[in-house]
Amino acid sequence: MATSQAPTRQAITLKGSCSLVTEFFKYAANTILFQRGVYPSDDFHMVKKYGQTVLVTQDLALENYLDRILKQVNKWLLTGAVTQLVLVIISKDSRTSLERWVFDINVIEPPSDTAEPSSQKPESEIQAEIRSILKQIVSTVTFLPIIDDPTVFNILAYTKDSADVPADEWVDTDPLAIEASKSQQVKLRNFSTDVHRIEAMVAYRYEG
Repeated sequence: MATSQAPTRQAITLKGSCSLVTEFFKYAANTILFQRGVYPSDDFHMVKKYGQTVLVTQDLALENYLDRILKQVNKWLLTGAVTQLVLVIISKDSRTSLERWVFDINVIEPPSDTAEPSSQKPESEIQAEIRSILKQIVSTVTFLPIIDDPTVFNILAYTKDSADVPADEWVDTDPLAIEASKSQQVKLRNFSTDVHRIEAMVAYRYEG
């Protein structure tokens, strides 16, 4: 008689991890766009998340744009196809890249010896790590150069060659890099689930 198999722990963990990582990107992007003044402060409202207050856009066009991007990012996470996300802040007039917020996405390989099952990382611990990153993003205003010019932003996704990339929504583009001689970098905190490890940093244009 055929019997149905229960979902494996790995399958459940992968889907849950992808949701956690995708959700983090949503709140990280909103925090960056607010803190760096890319959108007016009046466009944001406060919500409770990760045990703290975070600011989220009320601009419907921006909200829809982010949701569309993150839906695709979640699909790539499920297949292990995305390796890095970058939010680039660009001068609206000169089109010069001012800041690159880089999030490296690493897949944690399970131990080869599976005789002893590894303990699951509590979600409360993951949320505490995410909370620390978001607080650090907020604190970067103390050292990042003041941006006086109007700005826009772009989100870049670095994927593996095998990734399924919707041609109508994503195109190959310039990396929008900052010249090495004018770039300063600051490594931010990281967080990890049982499946993914996210490492963050910000590179910014420094003319001094």
